[in-house]
Amino acid sequence: MNWSIIWEHLFIVLAASILSIAIGLPLGILSYVYPRVRAVTLRVVDLLQTIPSLALLGIIMVFIGAGKLTVIIGITLYSLLPIVRNTCLGLQEVDPGVKEAARGMGMSKAYRTLMVEFPLAFPTVFTGIRIAVVNAIGTAVFAAYVGGGGLGSIINRGIRIQDMALILSGTGALMVIAVLLDLLMGWFEKQMRKSRGGSKGMWIPVAAILLAFVLLLPYGMGKGSGENELLLYDGDYSETQIMHHMVKMLVEDKTDLTVTIQDQMSQVNNFKSLIGDSHTCDLMISYDGTLLTTFLQLDTADVPEGTSIYDYANQVAGERHDLRLLEKLGFDNTYAIAVPQDVADRYGLETISDLIPVAGELVFGAEHEFFTQEGSMKFGPFTAFYGLSFKDVVSVDVSLKYTAAEKGSFDVTEVYATDGLNRKANLKVLEDDRSFFPDYNGAFLVREDTFERFAETAPDLEEILNLLAGQISNDDMVEMTYQVDVEGRTVDDVAHEFLVSRGFLSG
Repeated sequence: MNWSIIWEHLFIVLAASILSIAIGLPLGILSYVYPRVRAVTLRVVDLLQTIPSLALLGIIMVFIGAGKLTVIIGITLYSLLPIVRNTCLGLQEVDPGVKEAARGMGMSKAYRTLMVEFPLAFPTVFTGIRIAVVNAIGTAVFAAYVGGGGLGSIINRGIRIQDMALILSGTGALMVIAVLLDLLMGWFEKQMRKSRGGSKGMWIPVAAILLAFVLLLPYGMGKGSGENELLLYDGDYSETQIMHHMVKMLVEDKTDLTVTIQDQMSQVNNFKSLIGDSHTCDLMISYDGTLLTTFLQLDTADVPEGTSIYDYANQVAGERHDLRLLEKLGFDNTYAIAVPQDVADRYGLETISDLIPVAGELVFGAEHEFFTQEGSMKFGPFTAFYGLSFKDVVSVDVSLKYTAAEKGSFDVTEVYATDGLNRKANLKVLEDDRSFFPDYNGAFLVREDTFERFAETAPDLEEILNLLAGQISNDDMVEMTYQVDVEGRTVDDVAHEFLVSRGFLSG
């Protein structure tokens, strides 16, 4: 973890705080002045608070794409409730005698509300701002899912690879930021209550937030795609990160292009940022099975007889989104069924079919997504195909799956074939002896207009990217992800070492 990630997280929080103050204060004042507006406004901000964070970010992303702006808008909406409510409440609690005196002096309703009542109510108003800012620090963790950056990427990675030091460093940074900001704002609030309102000093903390925001602008300003700049997003798994960093090293070594790897993003959101006229990246690592089932919402049953998943997914992706998979890279990161080595030894398990007579004694566990109904590569179709009836079924978050498996929370699980964490957790991958799971061949998914855009600067860009075709086996990928996730080596070091070993880069 470096300081730039912390400053980036702070930028998101402060940007959302400023926006929520600019929107929340007027809404709170209007709610106080007009009772009919109050009923509607408070109901709306209450409802916004009930929407799950990831769902809200996903909805916003549909309209404005991935990146920090999506996160800032999402946090702003979440922050409105305490600001609007406290503004309205603070104004309602102003001494009625003061209000009557202002009316008796002939002040207009707008003037007395803004110039007399609001300064007196500001300590209560500021309490709402204080709550909103502190809450925003934690909510901003979800930025990592939509390419917003920040400390969420550190915490998510730590959970996935079970690195307690990484989890604690990310969480500790969040706690320090929250405590420091809360102490500072608490001190301001105490001073305002002592002054009993009416002081121009009430705007000092707001000005401080604005100043901090301006100072952090370099960490939040997105850089647009330059004329000779190829854009990618960092992945939320080491496999994705390794492949994207290989692209950067290869392309920058063999062309005049600059490759920019933007903030971390999930595969699904990365795909969304790849399509459409407002796309924010040019290519990503993907898999033919993922492209077919997850991105294109098709199923293996939709593939015409005699046509491979790779060819059919490519055809549909081209027709719908003008995208194309480049040549297969060599590794097949398909679903696999695995058991702890001691379970395999106890029951003599080598293939999935070996589970049939003993499944009633075993507990199956996997991430939530594997138990959904969409598609044929899920738990229901899998168990029906093999005739498996497990003793119990456990659903866990994907980040906690390997931890649960190591602690014996379940006996059988679903994994990805090239994940180095399989080795760390001492899991034995069982042979899919009846070939239920299809291929998930790794390949770069590229916008067709990418090659047109760089035709003059890098006319051989496609050939350069295809240098890796067939060069990376499952064992190669398992070893590389193991080195990153378990041995703690950097993605850049592992990617560079592999490219040098294959002669694509000089040492």
